[in-house]
Amino acid sequence: MVSPTTSVSVLWSVWLAGWLLSAGWTARTVSQQAPMAKLAHSALIVGGAALLFLKLGPGFFRRPLLPNSGWIGWGGVALVATGLGFAAWARVHLGRFWSGDVTLKEGHAIVRTGPYALTRHPIYTGLLLAVAGTALVRGTLASLAGLFLFVLGVIVKSRQEEQLLIAHFGDAYRSYQDDVSALIPRPRWTGV
Repeated sequence: MVSPTTSVSVLWSVWLAGWLLSAGWTARTVSQQAPMAKLAHSALIVGGAALLFLKLGPGFFRRPLLPNSGWIGWGGVALVATGLGFAAWARVHLGRFWSGDVTLKEGHAIVRTGPYALTRHPIYTGLLLAVAGTALVRGTLASLAGLFLFVLGVIVKSRQEEQLLIAHFGDAYRSYQDDVSALIPRPRWTGV
C-alpha cells in the first residue's frame, strides 16, 4: 500500500517536472528584479523547502508532533493535490507572462480571469496549500519551521511583485488590488 509520504513525494515530483518543462515557453523578459531582492525571498523559500523535504537538524527537530493517523496523512495528501492542481491551473492560465522571478514580460497585461479572479497570486495560494499539506503529512517541528519560512518567502516575493506591477500598471493594478485579495479568496456577496 502507498503511504501518504510517498504520495506527497510523487505529487511534488510530477508537478516539478511539469513546471520545469513549461518554463521555456514564456515571453521575453523586459524588466527584472535586482539580484539582492531575489535573494530576500529565495533564501526563505529554499530554506523552507529544505526543512520540509530533507532530514535536517537534530533528532528532536524531526520527531513527529502529530499522532500517526491515516486520516491526517491522507488529508495532507488531499491538500497537496488540491494546492498543486490550483497552482498548475494558474500557471497554465497565466501563459507566457509567467516567470519564476519577479519580472515583467514583453506585452505583459494584468490577468483577471480564471484563478486570477479568485486571488491576485493564485500560484502562491496553491503552493502554500500544498506546502501546508506537506507539513501536515511530515508532522514534525522541521516541517512546521519549513512552512513558516516558505510563507515568509511568499509574502516577501508577492510584495515585490506588487511593487513592480504598481510601478508599471499604476491605477489599473490598484483597482485589481481593491477587487481581488492577494492570497486567500474572499467571498463575493452578489445581489445583497
